[in-house]
Amino acid sequence: MQIEGKYYIVNGIIHNTYEKTNFSEGINNSIYEVVRVIGGKVLFLEEHLERLFKSAEILGFKLNSSKERIVKNINIVIDKNNYKNINIKLIFSDLDKEEQKSMIFCIKSYYPDKKMYETGINTIIYHSEREKPNAKVGNNKLREKVNNELKSKNAFEALLVNKEGVITEGSRSNMFFVKGEIIYTAPPKSVLLGVTRNRVVNICKNLNIKIKEICIDENDIFCLDGAFMTGTSVNVLPIKSIEKCNLNSTNNSIIKKISKEYENSINEYLYKK
Repeated sequence: MQIEGKYYIVNGIIHNTYEKTNFSEGINNSIYEVVRVIGGKVLFLEEHLERLFKSAEILGFKLNSSKERIVKNINIVIDKNNYKNINIKLIFSDLDKEEQKSMIFCIKSYYPDKKMYETGINTIIYHSEREKPNAKVGNNKLREKVNNELKSKNAFEALLVNKEGVITEGSRSNMFFVKGEIIYTAPPKSVLLGVTRNRVVNICKNLNIKIKEICIDENDIFCLDGAFMTGTSVNVLPIKSIEKCNLNSTNNSIIKKISKEYENSINEYLYKK
């Protein structure tokens, strides 16, 4: 695993990156969460922690660590590394054992530049599905395969298509599709309930934008008026193409409204008193 910065925490103990750790990211019965730090503050922290504990519950386990302790360790990692804008990864493993293991560390973070939001991104179709979509469980083999495919096709993200031929989610994101005045996104049971996704769903309801939580068929992409992906690092990112299907997502008025309102929600959270 790649660790950014000089310090990280394993099982509550601070370590220097020069020290070796036998902590393995691919251990069975493990879950993870990635949070984004902006200006030294963790964005939507409470919602990320809620999903972390929910992931353990879905697998049939209970985290031994408290939310307060996790928050304290996150802040230690931020302060010790003196990072103001970075992503932090939390891994909890051996959930089936009395002595669970944990690791909290900064990771290399990539955020789309202004041009990508103005032009949109290229995406591909990838036939695969996650076994437990609601739990944030690592799958290094799938990640490696998708990354190779993205690189070979010069694409930013892959839309996952299941055995029924419908699009569920992105390989590292949630997906939204626009047809006319309606937004379509996969139902909660079929995807990882991303923090950004949940906020976008609420934004649509608050703006009286009709949203239907149903999967669309991969063959229906040519009927779309626009699409966008959501995620911790990308916020609301318009999609320019899905394979050979070109979309005018950046000029779609509905996507623009959602994107603006989501940015407002970030600022409101970060700068609230």
